[in-house]
Amino acid sequence: MSSTTNVDNAPSTVDKGKGRARDPTERTPLLGSSSSVLDDPDAPAPAVVRRRLISKLTTVFLASFVSSVLAAAALGLLAWSYASRVSHVSPDDILTDGLVFRGPDRIDVLNITQSGGLWVNVEARMGFDAGAVVGVNASPEGDSFLENLWKAVGRWGVRSLDRVSVNMTTIYLTSHSTVLATIEVSPVVVPLTANPPSDMSWLTRISTPLLIRPTSNTSDLIHFVREAWREGSAAVRADVGHVDVRGGTLSEKSWRNMLHRELSDVRTGLRIQIPPIPGIPRVPSLSDLITLKSFSVHSLPGSLELTALATLPDPAPTTFNLTSPSLPFIISLPSANGTATPIASVSTAPFTLTHPNITLAIAGTVLPLRPSAAPLLSAFLTRYLSGRANPIVVSTPLVPDLDADLDFPAPSPRPQILRNVTIHDMALRPRGSTFVASGTVYARVVLPRGMQVGLHIGRVLPDVLVFDGPVPDGAEYLPEGDPTSPPLPDPLPAGAFGHLRPDDWLPALSGPVPSEDDEGAAFAVTAKIVDVPLEVLPGRQKEFSNFVSKVIFGSDGAVAGILGMASVGVDVFGMPLPGGGGEGEMELTGLPFSGSVPVGKKALRSVDEIIRHDADELKRWMDRFLHRGNKRTILNEEAEAA
Repeated sequence: MSSTTNVDNAPSTVDKGKGRARDPTERTPLLGSSSSVLDDPDAPAPAVVRRRLISKLTTVFLASFVSSVLAAAALGLLAWSYASRVSHVSPDDILTDGLVFRGPDRIDVLNITQSGGLWVNVEARMGFDAGAVVGVNASPEGDSFLENLWKAVGRWGVRSLDRVSVNMTTIYLTSHSTVLATIEVSPVVVPLTANPPSDMSWLTRISTPLLIRPTSNTSDLIHFVREAWREGSAAVRADVGHVDVRGGTLSEKSWRNMLHRELSDVRTGLRIQIPPIPGIPRVPSLSDLITLKSFSVHSLPGSLELTALATLPDPAPTTFNLTSPSLPFIISLPSANGTATPIASVSTAPFTLTHPNITLAIAGTVLPLRPSAAPLLSAFLTRYLSGRANPIVVSTPLVPDLDADLDFPAPSPRPQILRNVTIHDMALRPRGSTFVASGTVYARVVLPRGMQVGLHIGRVLPDVLVFDGPVPDGAEYLPEGDPTSPPLPDPLPAGAFGHLRPDDWLPALSGPVPSEDDEGAAFAVTAKIVDVPLEVLPGRQKEFSNFVSKVIFGSDGAVAGILGMASVGVDVFGMPLPGGGGEGEMELTGLPFSGSVPVGKKALRSVDEIIRHDADELKRWMDRFLHRGNKRTILNEEAEAA
């Protein structure tokens, strides 16, 4: 009993982990903990552990699945809400609320087609406020939590999409149901934005080529331009048959391409403001807009070269730039029957817009002309050299049937073509009841500055008023009507007493002479007058008597002032008129001149002979001529006496 008691009461041995590990045997469990589980009578059975693990995994899976379904449903609802918004967006919403366009900032004319179309490259700033169209931009008044969350997701979607490609059919620009032009647009990539800033810094610069074809109905186009200029704005409507919008760029292959929207029959109104130009009326003619700064003509072998420099106001804002290639034009002269005869072919040098005026450098040549064009060209040169504007018609092969009526401005100041006009060796002698004059007419022909052309002046026809003394300041002889037989001026200038006009053209000789820096080509012209009747002007017998008295009794003779108009027949070197020597010759009429002629006793040598031999006859002749009536009365008396 005692031994048993000792064994039961003996203290149990405690394993403190410092003993030597026992070697594993085939009965040793694989997991050290399992022995404790198996040895622990309160531990759950393995089957229970597995059931609990499966339950937990099932719970996690179901929770994840339900969460995924709910998230997918939420995303679907969001997508459906955005898609619903997008599907109900009208073209007007896109154009008025979404699309923002500024410019164009630059236009480069790339090419001009034979059919009259213009290929231009347009640079502008563009952006699309997709947030405003879809309705996901933040509200200035603030949004609720759910609204803010919904809009935030929408803005994230806009930023992820980033851009769309727009491809459209032909754009028709119309005004009052009249098609003004058509525009072929290349596909454009439009950037998308949500919550843009209030300024225009968010816009993206774009560059795209366009093909513009103006209408062939030029009258409608001119009417539209004039009305727009008068009203200060141009109202047009843009019609597009079909617009295709796809996400991303054209060459991009990504999820963005899933966005696809087609629009049909898109229409929008445009109003373009035309700012007033200082000094230009609201209803100007084209001539009011164009200022000719310089004009020159040069003779070349077989042709005439034309150059000019013109300016016109730049109505575009300072931020707008335009570059243009050379533009061709045809200059024609209108005739009385309403037709126009082409005279010159010119073209502009490539130009850009400059403020405040655009400068155009123009060059060209005179076209080969028919003989019937000579009178028109003669009238043009006559008016121009006389300081008067000329009507011209300007057209361009780029726009068929577009004719613009312009005024070719006169040179300012009015050029003085005939200078230093005088009559050398002038002789007066009585013939019947009048005097006749003989001598050599001398003049210097000076063309306006820039006209460096060769001339051959083969004939002249002067029409001269003769004054007792120098021509008074301000006196003019500007006869109207038939230049071959103009009437006398009414009233007659003070001091004028005689009128000289040959019955026919006078043969002339001409040759080039040196010219000054401010002059064009200069020529000396001489022509002989032989026994041209000197007609005493009506009511000016006293002036004539005083002049004759100065010549006869004055120690130094007298000075006769001459004032008149001359016509000349010229051949222009290089003028492409057929023939020459008359057939290709032009007549310039109405060229004013003035000068003076010294007249001494030798000029009246026939009167001197009368004085020496028959003073009574001279007295009788002068008495009859000066005091008994006009030329017709004297001739009638002499006829009766005969």
